[in-house]
Amino acid sequence: MDVAVNVALAESLEGGFSSRTAEVNGVRLHYVTGGQGEPLVLLGGWPQTWWQFNRIMPALARRYQVIAVDLRGMGGSDKPEGGYDKKTMAEDVYELVRHLGYDRVHVAGHDIGAMVGQALAANHPEAVAKLALLDVHHPDETFAGLSLLPQADQHVDGDFTAGSRIYLWWFALNQVRGLPERLLAGRERAWIDALFDYMLLDPRSIGDRDRDLYAQAYSTPDAIRAGNAWYQAFMRDIEDEKTYGPLRMPVLVLGGDHSNHAFLAAVFPAKGTDVRVEAIKDSGHYLPEEQPEAVLRFLTEFFA
Repeated sequence: MDVAVNVALAESLEGGFSSRTAEVNGVRLHYVTGGQGEPLVLLGGWPQTWWQFNRIMPALARRYQVIAVDLRGMGGSDKPEGGYDKKTMAEDVYELVRHLGYDRVHVAGHDIGAMVGQALAANHPEAVAKLALLDVHHPDETFAGLSLLPQADQHVDGDFTAGSRIYLWWFALNQVRGLPERLLAGRERAWIDALFDYMLLDPRSIGDRDRDLYAQAYSTPDAIRAGNAWYQAFMRDIEDEKTYGPLRMPVLVLGGDHSNHAFLAAVFPAKGTDVRVEAIKDSGHYLPEEQPEAVLRFLTEFFA
């Protein structure tokens, strides 16, 4: 995303936010920070940027020093050829935290950001006071059970019903090297719309302005390549996860009641010693934008 766009977006938020960059772990990371209090790191997901937290950042900034990070390959951050396994991306964030002078931080991650947040907590538990995961967890052996073809209880046309599961068609598309960059060139807004309309319970939750911003952020071949690389690293991530012990810090897991809540409630409690799983009602996958007030309430209570 263009530097001027990030600066303007950051300055448009209440709470004195500013757009900054730092060189850490051999990569330049862009982040937006503002507020005061204990540090709270926000990690976003695909195909979005730090902006996905814009509806909750001002309120969080009244209690915390908010640091919303564009991950390696995202938005205003560098898009190198490698390093997209979640352990390396977590090291990026860890070094950013240390660069900013913090020993321990709270972390909240959504989608790919949740995977990176969990990897950060597993590899640097001393640096994570509390961890919140939004609608996704780190790749593990359950990912090997994902089917190329939709199953009977998976919806394929955006028709959400209670208890239905999402068919993750883009997991396969993003494994293909080189082709998505060519197919999607000039069509970024079309596939942004297709993805959001599929995974939002109410498609109006993310409007035209935000969709245009995300389409712009993924409008170069390097941006598509980097975003796909997060998915191409899943097999490496699964092997890394096998070496991780249970998380020892408090963990809050939030899942959309029309997205991944039931799955997360079934699999995640065994991954930590102090895990709480909650449903965000009337929500698909994009929790901070679909139900910002509910997400804000859970995060504020948890991190307090």
